[in-house]
Amino acid sequence: MSGVFYLTLAIIFEAFGTTMLKLSNGFTVLGPSLGVALGFLVSFTSLSFALKTIPLSTAYATWSGVGTALSVVIGIIAFGETIHVFKVLAIMLVIIGIVILNRAKGGSPASQDESKNAAEAG
Repeated sequence: MSGVFYLTLAIIFEAFGTTMLKLSNGFTVLGPSLGVALGFLVSFTSLSFALKTIPLSTAYATWSGVGTALSVVIGIIAFGETIHVFKVLAIMLVIIGIVILNRAKGGSPASQDESKNAAEAG
């Protein structure tokens, strides 16, 4: 399977694990506490598979940035967290940063080889 598939899976399960962390109430509720372990186990495993074909800087920035944005959306929808202009602006800046990083050319020869190998394998 492709690195993008694994990265997407990693992001989804990271957001799931983080949501379960909120619901676990400091690991005092069993079901969500188990959900934390499952979510982060699947997330990190998927991220490690994604790193086989996606450069580290790109994969980690995308994983953490999109995961953060998704957690903000979940917080607003599921937990009634407030939304204000600064929160929206901050998430937009995170997403813009991810887009710029993903479009950036150059880097070390090793990362260029990784990108070339990923393109050939994908």
